[in-house]
Order: sequence, then C-alpha cells, then structure tokens
Amino acid sequence: MPPSPVLHENEGGELLIFSLIMIDVKEATNKAKEYLVSFFPEVEKVQLEEVELTEDRAYWFITLSYEGVSNSVASSLLVGKSVRYKLFKLDAENGEVISMKIRDIK
Repeated sequence: MPPSPVLHENEGGELLIFSLIMIDVKEATNKAKEYLVSFFPEVEKVQLEEVELTEDRAYWFITLSYEGVSNSVASSLLVGKSVRYKLFKLDAENGEVISMKIRDIK
C-alpha cells in the first residue's frame, strides 16, 4: 500500500498536499549532473555547491559548479578554464529537470 499524502497548512492558511514518495538529495544531484553533461559533455570537475528543498517539498534546487573553456578565444588563451555555475530545478517526486539556469556568483 503506498504511503498516504501529507497535508500541511502554510502561513497563509492554504492547505498543501504532497506525497511522501520523493527523490532524495543524492538522486536529485545525480540527475542534475547527468542533465548538465548531456548538454555540455566537455565539462570537468563538476561539484555540488548548494541544495534546497522547497518548503512545500515539491522541488529541489541544485547548484552545480564546473570547469569549462571560456567562450572567447582571448579569455581562453589568458585564463584557460573558468568555473561556472548552473542552477537546476527538479521535480522532487520524480526527479524530472524542469529548468537549468545560469547561476551568477559575485
């Protein structure tokens, strides 16, 4: 028998329903890495930087850093590889990647 859904009332009085069946942080991180490499197979040294599970437990936000060659020839010659960051939003129930965005770190 599958687990019963969990009911939670937020600060605004709204009733939130979510399932107990969800992927864990390791699985979410692995799915984000797989997604990144599927689009950028040349990336190196992929590392986990940040994780967040939304309050309603519906989404994982995963920030990964990685080394990549600079887009400009001049930068590539001067700097070589640079560290870049991507922010992923994943469905916490099934692990589907919903978005991948550039994460600016200043």
